[in-house]
Amino acid sequence: MKNFKLLTIAISLLLFISSCKSGGNLDEGTAEDVISAHLKANPEYESTKINIGEIKFRSKKDKLELQKYKALEEKGLVDMELQNQKKKFLSKDSVYFYLIILTDKAKPYILKHDAHNATVRAINYVLDEEKPITLIKGDSKIARVTVSLKKELTDFSIFFKDKNVGSNFITKTYKLKLKKEVGWILVGG
Repeated sequence: MKNFKLLTIAISLLLFISSCKSGGNLDEGTAEDVISAHLKANPEYESTKINIGEIKFRSKKDKLELQKYKALEEKGLVDMELQNQKKKFLSKDSVYFYLIILTDKAKPYILKHDAHNATVRAINYVLDEEKPITLIKGDSKIARVTVSLKKELTDFSIFFKDKNVGSNFITKTYKLKLKKEVGWILVGG
């Protein structure tokens, strides 16, 4: 009789503990939703610096750089105004002085700027829908999720020197934690 009571108490305690843990199951859909919400609030990106204000271009040496700025001008992201043009004596090289100003259309890309430089977004990383999410569970309250983030080039990417030219994506691991009040949240990335 005593053994039966102990067995009943043990089984009911075991059932209670196992039922408490089942509410925190993490599946790929939930993990994707948490990470998507995080990426909307805190986007992943890479930035580059560009020169603004009065800039000197040499017709031969800085030809490619000048073409980059003219491409941005065609897209309406910068205004270029020729300030001065000098022809060097007995030389085929000319020097151009342009005043380069960022337009309102460039505002979504600007991270910070001063009188002579601007830091702009060159590459945005977005969740790749085609690649699967990899779940690595630690215990019932902590999990690691590895996702693939696809590169989306911005118009300013022509100034970016990409160190990762071998692929058009990166992989990133995020740490998720289960909170009783709100469910799964991202705690590290």
